[in-house]
This record gives sequence, structure tokens and C-alpha cells, in this order.
Amino acid sequence: MRRRPLTDPEDAVRAGACATYYRRLPHPVPPDDLLPALLADPVTRAGAVRHCTLDADTARWLADDPDEEVRTELADHPDLPPPLRDILAEDPCRRVTLRVFLREDTPESTRAAIHAQILSDLPLLDWLADHQILDDDALERQLMNEIARRELRTVRLPWVTADPLPYVDAPYACFRASAAMSDRLPAPAVARLLDDEESSVRTTMALHARHRIDPATAERIDRSYRPEKKTRWRPADDLPLPADVLRRLATDPDPRMRQLAPRDLDLPVELVRRLAADPDHTVRRAIATHPRLPACDLMQLLTDSSESVATAAAGNPDLPPAHMRRLLALAGL
Repeated sequence: MRRRPLTDPEDAVRAGACATYYRRLPHPVPPDDLLPALLADPVTRAGAVRHCTLDADTARWLADDPDEEVRTELADHPDLPPPLRDILAEDPCRRVTLRVFLREDTPESTRAAIHAQILSDLPLLDWLADHQILDDDALERQLMNEIARRELRTVRLPWVTADPLPYVDAPYACFRASAAMSDRLPAPAVARLLDDEESSVRTTMALHARHRIDPATAERIDRSYRPEKKTRWRPADDLPLPADVLRRLATDPDPRMRQLAPRDLDLPVELVRRLAADPDHTVRRAIATHPRLPACDLMQLLTDSSESVATAAAGNPDLPPAHMRRLLALAGL
């Protein structure tokens, strides 16, 4: 069954059967006897690189391939000869050089140069603002640069996690976050990573050392959390705060922290009512389903100026049946 799509006459079928991306890992391995043909075929070449035995001639041939995806896969190959690794470290494609940056055998000077180069590129939105006339090739190149920049922040390296101590103070956040994923770090290293300047490193360390996290540290980690991309998850979801902390947070100056107070199901009614009248709609939304919310305040939230607050209030299980029927009638149901 693997052989059939890999030898299909349609390019798109062969490309899909020998892709560089699969939803489930590990990648399916092509039959050995098909690898020469898959490497010779431009539509399957990139996907075949990781499965081939890399001799010197094949490596040189692939390093000269005009397809950036082929060179990217080559830069990740464990048998890549050092001279070619150093050539790919100067590739014009940032995704290629990023793969060299992430290799365990890359010299530190080369790694530092690539890191500085990727960070020196203008972010995509800033670049677009500076270019009124868009050249397709330039736009695609800048998009690949942006992908490399984002991947640099989020990638995690198993070989660093396996031997974390040399990388606890690494100059690269992704290395320190990878070290923080280890369960074998001594207490001083854990403390340093919990106090790291990067939010992603602090959060990763906290999640991998939960037994060492006290309420004050859990609050600090959540308060300073800065996600790499938009997400509803926050550290307090996995590092729950005790009731006394949640009650104190009900009057915190930061609305993002006040949002946590409703997680105390026994929150005093006076604090519940205060949150229901909070000037920030995200706080009102968080309290709208609280079991101790008085009926009069719940009715008020049903007509809130924020649709998200009114929707949350309508989902409160304590909403009187008469009001449920009224809402259904207003909706024509």
C-alpha cells in the first residue's frame, strides 16, 4: 500500500505520499528500493531526504538543489558532512540556516551568527509597511524569514532536554526552554529557569517542576505569562492558585488577574458582586457563570453592553427557567 501512491503517475499523489509533513509521527518510511527514484523525482525529493543514506556525492548534489525545501531537509540530516553544514549555514533561505542552528554539531560561533541573522530580519508586518510595491519572490522570501523567526521561538530540542545542564544559561531562549523540559534538573538550575527573562522558559520550567512551585511562584508565572501566539490557556490552568490568593486577586489592578478570582467557587458574595460590576468586560464575563452570583446581578449581566458577557450570563445554570424561556422566545425558538 505504501508503494502504490509513491509510484503513482500523478505528481500530486506522489508528493503527498512522500511529504515533509505528517499529522502523526514518525514519518512513514518508503521501501528502500524506491529511494533512488524518489530522490531523483523533484516532487518527492524533499520528503525522501530524511530517509536516505547520505553519502558525500548525494549530499553535495542535494546541497545545490534550487528547492529550499530540499536544502532544509538536508540541513537536518544527521549524516550531513561538516563542510556542507558550514555551506548551508550561509544559505539565503532562513529556514535552511535555522536547521543548521538547531543541529547538535554546529559550532557555537556559527550558531550565534545564524541566531543574530534571523533576529535582525524585519518582522513581516514591518517589512510590508516599508514596501508599497510587492515583488512576489521578495514577499515569499520574507514570509519564509518570518516562519523561521517564529519557529526559533517555539522549537524544542530533545538533545538539549536529554543533557540540560550545559544549556541552562544558553543565550538562546529555545535552548533554555528545552533544558527546562528535563525532569532531572537540580534545584539551583530550576530556580534560575523559573526566574528566566523569557516567559516561555519560566512557564516551561514551572510545568515541569510542579512539585517545587509554591503559590507565590505560581502567581508570578501566571502574571508575567506572555504567550507566543493567541491562546486561551494560561499557567493558572495547570498551576491552580489557592482560595486566599484568588480572593486577593479579586481586587487586583490587572483585569487579567481579576479574571482568576471566579475560580474560587466559594468566593464571598460581596466580591462576586464587585466583579459583576467590573469595568472590564473580560472580568464580568468570567464571573457571569459563578454559582454565588445573586439573581439581580445575573439579570443585569443578561443585558450587558458586551455580547460575550450577556452570552456567558445566559449560560449560567442558575438562570431561572422563566428567563430561559424568555431568551428562547426572543431568539424565535
